[in-house]
Amino acid sequence: GLIEQLQVVERAKEAFLGGRTRPLEFRLQQLKALQRMITDRQTEISTALKQDLNRSQYDTPLLELISLENEIALAIEKLAEWAAPRPVEKNLLTLTDEVYIQPEPLGVVLIIGAWNYPWALTLSPLVGAIAAGRSNPSTHTFLLCYLKRRLCGVSETQELLKQRFDHVFYTGSSAVGKLVMQAAAQHLTPVTLELGGKSPCYIDKNCDLRVACRRVTWGKFVNCGQTCIAPDYILCEPCIQGRVVEGIRQTLLEFYGADPKCSPDYGRIINQRHFSRIMGLMEGYTAVLGGQSDASQRYIAPTVLKDVPPQSRLMQEEIFGPLLPIVTVSDMDDAIRFINEREKPLALYIFCSDKKAVKRMIDETTSGGVTVNDVMMHCALSSLPFGGVGQSGMGRYHGRHTFDQLSHQRACLLRSLGMESVNLARYPPQDRHRARRARLALRSPMIDFSKRTFVWAVTATVIAFGLAIALLVILLIASGLNCTCFYWRGFYY
Repeated sequence: GLIEQLQVVERAKEAFLGGRTRPLEFRLQQLKALQRMITDRQTEISTALKQDLNRSQYDTPLLELISLENEIALAIEKLAEWAAPRPVEKNLLTLTDEVYIQPEPLGVVLIIGAWNYPWALTLSPLVGAIAAGRSNPSTHTFLLCYLKRRLCGVSETQELLKQRFDHVFYTGSSAVGKLVMQAAAQHLTPVTLELGGKSPCYIDKNCDLRVACRRVTWGKFVNCGQTCIAPDYILCEPCIQGRVVEGIRQTLLEFYGADPKCSPDYGRIINQRHFSRIMGLMEGYTAVLGGQSDASQRYIAPTVLKDVPPQSRLMQEEIFGPLLPIVTVSDMDDAIRFINEREKPLALYIFCSDKKAVKRMIDETTSGGVTVNDVMMHCALSSLPFGGVGQSGMGRYHGRHTFDQLSHQRACLLRSLGMESVNLARYPPQDRHRARRARLALRSPMIDFSKRTFVWAVTATVIAFGLAIALLVILLIASGLNCTCFYWRGFYY
């Protein structure tokens, strides 16, 4: 209940203020415990998601748990490196100083996950938060709460947001994201918002349509379309629209059989409210593929609609379900214009074999991320930051990006009390000569003293100095030989 949640927040604050979460050994211990929990409870987790979303028992590890285990393993391996002081460039004024950035824990972070991928979207930020040294409740408690359906509802979340946190990490809709940001603003709490939006998928007429349709079909209809980075709609030229529809039809038959309702691999809508919302989006349109539904099972067939008007309701809000509209454009220029006239999407997908055309579309559009000739795969790589831009979100996470997002990057400059004469130029009374010296020092170029660069610089200096000495010795020897030869020639004659 709410009282229990507030008690958890207080305990987390006490743990952080007591310094318990700061040592790297404690962070590693927590990460390894989380790793064991995910590994040991995979069957229970998959069973729970089968009940909620009719998700295949094979899909949950592939879509959530394996990537989560990879995130944890990476954090364990790299934690010492991530948490270490980071040297920065210096100028002449700070040449003898110790200058670095120290990542330090922010404090208590509130993570609000989402129901469509509850483990990846809740525990992936938690991995970075633990690595960054923030205080957190028991991850075992999260497991029990989810399996027993006792996670926070709307009222509990609203009360939680009234509390003062050091960071709020929210994943969900843009509408709720605005409310989260508004609540956080009362305490000037920074936020990370991972939102959604309408992610476009442009299919060029010269690409391999068979492969493109297979990949788009998988990305759109996995988890019954309830994926924030699923392709929301297709943009293509009219001349290939029929071939795209046929390619999707053949792929659906291959993936889910003649009746997806009977397929163990095809999911269901999360609840009746979302079922009614999605069905409402279809009103007034005739599906060229699918369109069947069963309210008693919250089942909506994989559905494709073509020649959808850009002004339609279907094209105004995020679908977040198994409906795939196709909008025709005259060419790539028209597609770029169409994308740029709308809110910045969370993801952009481009199927095209022309590298110059791909680069042009990337350069002339904006999105949280881009995948070319596939869908959603940029999200699977921990080295790439994942996040939105504009209405699709703010902030980045995955891998080190989560650690940095949930850490305070503290600027540190340590200097001695000696060499006071160097500082005289900044003290009053000022005169022309002092001002000139101060300007020279402040305008001096930045020098990279990071370990690798510094080693190379010292090595290069030593080699250059050695070569200079060797050249000088050679010149002196040559000069001495010339003098000797002249002397003996003179004596001889």
